[in-house]
Amino acid sequence: MGFPCQSLPIASDNQGLIFIASNPVTEKHSKHIDIHYHYIHEIIEDKLVEVFYIEGENNPADIFTKNLAAPKFMKFRALLGLEFN
Repeated sequence: MGFPCQSLPIASDNQGLIFIASNPVTEKHSKHIDIHYHYIHEIIEDKLVEVFYIEGENNPADIFTKNLAAPKFMKFRALLGLEFN
């Protein structure tokens, strides 16, 4: 659309994913990752996204992917601004 914007931040609790996405070298164990890997690597190089580490205990995305105990659910719900009045 032609509007300048900053890098989109992507938080992950998987350090291996961050390394593979940011590292231009294809390792023996990651040869099966083909077109998708190259596209992701390109958008990171072009600074369209920025991938950074977040501890699993503090990852609010878990609310969408896991069954959480009530205290953790409430914490992540508040962090995401999903509280209802």
